[in-house]
Amino acid sequence: MHSSDGTVPEAELKDRMGRFRARMDADNPDWELAVFFGKINLYYFTGTMQDGMLLVPRDDEAVFRVRRSYERACDESLFPCIRPMGSFRDAAGDLGHPFGTVHLETELVPLALLQRFRKHFPFDHTQSLDRQAAKVRAVKSAYELGCMERAGEVHRRVLEERVPGLLREGMTEMAFITALYDVMVEEGHQGIVRFGGFGTEMAVGQVGFGESSIYPTCFDGPGGSYGLSPAVPLLGSRERRLKRGDLVFVDVGCGVAGYHTDKTMTYMFGAPLPDEAVLAHRRCVEVQHRTAAMLRPGAVPSAIYDAVMGDLEPAFRENFMGFGARQAKFLGHGIGLQVDEMPVIARGFDDPLEENMVFAVEPKKGIRGVGMVGTENTFVVTPAGGRCITGDHPGLMPVW
Repeated sequence: MHSSDGTVPEAELKDRMGRFRARMDADNPDWELAVFFGKINLYYFTGTMQDGMLLVPRDDEAVFRVRRSYERACDESLFPCIRPMGSFRDAAGDLGHPFGTVHLETELVPLALLQRFRKHFPFDHTQSLDRQAAKVRAVKSAYELGCMERAGEVHRRVLEERVPGLLREGMTEMAFITALYDVMVEEGHQGIVRFGGFGTEMAVGQVGFGESSIYPTCFDGPGGSYGLSPAVPLLGSRERRLKRGDLVFVDVGCGVAGYHTDKTMTYMFGAPLPDEAVLAHRRCVEVQHRTAAMLRPGAVPSAIYDAVMGDLEPAFRENFMGFGARQAKFLGHGIGLQVDEMPVIARGFDDPLEENMVFAVEPKKGIRGVGMVGTENTFVVTPAGGRCITGDHPGLMPVW
């Protein structure tokens, strides 16, 4: 068997499927069939990221039908039932009767794909399974935490130890980002960062010099970036060069074996930042510590959000979690196989936290003429509060 990053254990796959079925039973007692098409969920439940579909009948064995590559799926996966599929027609015999309702990834499945599937698997109605799958994935196993702890250590080494040696006066944002990517991969990063948000693209992360880090973007987060062009508002500018006195803002995900951590570090290049920016940054670090301390089983994300935000001074709240009118309405987000997982530390998320959920906590504040100060680290929910797995440097690291 070929597997450079390890095979997902069979017991792990069995536990995940069992927890998903239990969640469906609890939320939808009359459910009949769940079908997965998205590669992230396919990997989560089968241990391989091949093109196909996972059929989960309520009263029968789950079947992973693989279009391409069946051979690789068999090589990589310990899932108990994998079968080849040229088209949906080949798999139609797996299920013995039509269904009233089929549960699908409604946030993901295109209408055209649904129509092709329906030709061979007749049913009357569709319902979402997105919330149920997200809840199952939100609680991490020891195996998953091991992957994330490895990612967190790579993250810490790169941002706390390697980045200062990459920065040099006169380099462009693009030159810095490509050097950063090279070092991340060298240290063990998987080379890709995955998001669940519709249409979200991210090559490395949000990285900027000075005011670039508060330039508006479509990404739902506090930071900003000039990007390459209107067609590619990612990576960094080929024109903006690093100069003495710049704030350097680095907000990047890091992945190992599919699992991510999220971390932001800031640096003062060549000279200190204005006192206003330093004080705002320190306040953000205090907010991170307070938020992380509340990440305990039973705590409610919306209550954490309201408690922390309610204690912020009105003047500090201006340009907090963004800049100008572009302010993100959260303090942190779940993370795992994707950077933007559920739940979120925000209003509307009222289910209590469970042990071994994992969150990126990212209080940040935009400063006119300076950029985005603040911090971000990844924390595991424990009875003692959030346990950081990405390092403890407070940020605004001086690089003279």
